Amino acid sequence: MRLTRLQIRSLSEALVKHLSENGLARLNVSEGDAVSVVEKALTEDLMSEDRLNDEVREILKAYEKEIEQGRMDYKTMFDLVKKKLVTERGIVL
Repeated sequence: MRLTRLQIRSLSEALVKHLSENGLARLNVSEGDAVSVVEKALTEDLMSEDRLNDEVREILKAYEKEIEQGRMDYKTMFDLVKKKLVTERGIVL
C-alpha cells in the first residue's frame, strides 16, 4: 500500500494521540517529537518494502524472455519471489 508523506504524518499523529490519551503510552518527550519518531519508523518500514520490491524486479530480469514469451506470468512470479524472500529473511510486511 502506497502512502503519501501527509498520510504517514496524519497516521503518526493519530497513533501518538490515541496511545497517549488512553494511557497506553507515557511520553518522555513532547508529542511533536513522538510523532516525528513514529513517522520516521513508518517511513523506514515502508521504504524497506520498496527496496524488497526493487530486489524482486532485479531477480525477475533474469527471466525476462520467458515472461515476454508468455511462459511465465510476471505478477505471479513477482509474488512468489517476494514471498520466498520474505520467508527466508523473516521479514514482516
